[in-house]
Amino acid sequence: MKIPMKLKQNDEIRIIAPSRSIQILSEDGIQLAKERLEQLGFRVTFGKHVEVCDRQHSSSIEQRVEDLHDAFADENVKGILTVIGGFNSNELLPYLDYELLKENPKVLCGFSDITALATAITAKCGFITYSGPHFSSFQMNELQDYQTSYFKSCFMNEKSYQLKPSIKWSDDLWFLDQENRVYEETKWKVYSEGNATGALFGGNLCTLNLLQGTEYMPLLKDCILFVEDDELTIPETFGRDLTSILQHSKRIKGLLIGRFQKVSKMTEEQLLFILDKHPQLRNIPVLYDMDFGHTQPIMTLPIGGTISIHTQDFNIKLDNF
Repeated sequence: MKIPMKLKQNDEIRIIAPSRSIQILSEDGIQLAKERLEQLGFRVTFGKHVEVCDRQHSSSIEQRVEDLHDAFADENVKGILTVIGGFNSNELLPYLDYELLKENPKVLCGFSDITALATAITAKCGFITYSGPHFSSFQMNELQDYQTSYFKSCFMNEKSYQLKPSIKWSDDLWFLDQENRVYEETKWKVYSEGNATGALFGGNLCTLNLLQGTEYMPLLKDCILFVEDDELTIPETFGRDLTSILQHSKRIKGLLIGRFQKVSKMTEEQLLFILDKHPQLRNIPVLYDMDFGHTQPIMTLPIGGTISIHTQDFNIKLDNF
């Protein structure tokens, strides 16, 4: 799997909206996110159509494809961040020029609905994309240090590094109220012990499953899966979606599960009940309540990169990213 060129000081990062429009962000939030990226040494530019906002808070397929193509074709652009998630990035997949993208591999980072777009590009073009902060994620104040440290470790560093839990986490509406937040102690948990090394694939589970049966779904056999879901899931739908991806992949080497939002009503008892249904999960390393998904803060993970897992000492290392 080809690795996009790492980012460095003074590189240009292009912000695009392949899902929801930037119009759903406040002017203050946009400015703060831009300033945070500039403080990291980047120059920030925006796609031509990021402010277009239709009745589903997005823009046309043609406009979103044009902005994505422009970002990959522009030799001055070294990295691409998505504005935010949404519901419709998979609309773009039949219309992308994958040869253009393949000839110009670049950092592409986002999560949630961006899972469909990023995974399809990795599958079709053979280079790593990334599940990590959106542009909008850089508005967040508290817990930003953890998020930014892994963003830098993944994009501005070439040495292998370990993934560690955050000190605390939050599931509040921080984008509405940054001052009165509620935190809990972080604890990653092990469902089944073991060691494994393999290619890392995954992201938002229900979005990843949209690719099944299409040419945009990568071969998941013998990989390590990472999955998470958002506030729209409940234990029953997560269980169904997990079953679907396990049946598709047939055999995986490990499973990492991101922390659930409280509104999903996914208790530890419910999750363990779901995992217990699958005999294959008893013989591979499986961890849950990890720092990726729709609670804060989140790590950056390479889709198509290489990860090593040793559950006995929580030694989880990225080797190829």
